[in-house]
Amino acid sequence: MDTQTVSQEQSATTEEPQRTNEPAEMSFLEHLEELRRRLFYALGGIAVGSVIAGIFINFIIEDLLLRPALAAHLKLQNFRPFGQPFLYFKVIFIAGIIIAFPFVLYQLWKFIAPGLYEHERRWVRSVTTATSFCFFAGVAFAYLVLLPGMMNFAASFGTEKIANIIDINEYFGFVTLLILASGIIFELPVVSFILARIGLLTSEFMRRYRRHSIVAILILAAVLTPTPDPINQVIFAIPLFALYELSIWIVRLIERRNAVGAVAQQATQQSETDTPS
Repeated sequence: MDTQTVSQEQSATTEEPQRTNEPAEMSFLEHLEELRRRLFYALGGIAVGSVIAGIFINFIIEDLLLRPALAAHLKLQNFRPFGQPFLYFKVIFIAGIIIAFPFVLYQLWKFIAPGLYEHERRWVRSVTTATSFCFFAGVAFAYLVLLPGMMNFAASFGTEKIANIIDINEYFGFVTLLILASGIIFELPVVSFILARIGLLTSEFMRRYRRHSIVAILILAAVLTPTPDPINQVIFAIPLFALYELSIWIVRLIERRNAVGAVAQQATQQSETDTPS
């Protein structure tokens, strides 16, 4: 009787850690309710970010958005009856999304967290932070490095008999596309980390197709930098090369950790098998 009680207690203690590591199960309706809640919070975060952008809209428009064009001595003009009001609303909305980006990512993590194990939740938190950092790094690179060079090229190219008077909406669309595209492209190391964690990407695969990636990066740089100036294309391509090499290093590091973890797990199972019952 005592031996049976002890064995039951031992089995209970061994089963308890497994239960704590199991993801919480939710029904389909509970998933929909959780999705609705997280979308509501994310939209609320964007709304708060838009309010903050609205408070500083004059600074964003005059000191941030227009500065690259004015520094290159380009003339901007509005050709639509309500062009400026719509421009201000678009700037407020896009700036609100950029400001609320970390909070939106956090809501995404909160949505998928119930379906993850505890060790997966730990690295997802790090991924959320790294994703925000990479996105803002891409935005800063586009604004501080790419945009001034492109505006200078646009202002200096061609004959002086043709005045460069640019539609403000076209200018804003170009700046928005460049900034958001750069922020997304700078997520390459984070995407590589996630794909490597789930076993869909290997460092050997990335090294094998390094030459193909160089061609793809040059094509991408030519598409995202519409100016025919090769200097701007090279300036944009160099960080992409660096991000690709960094991604290879990150994937290789994950592979080494996975190999060490597999060896440790195998040794633990072997020791449990060799231990007499």
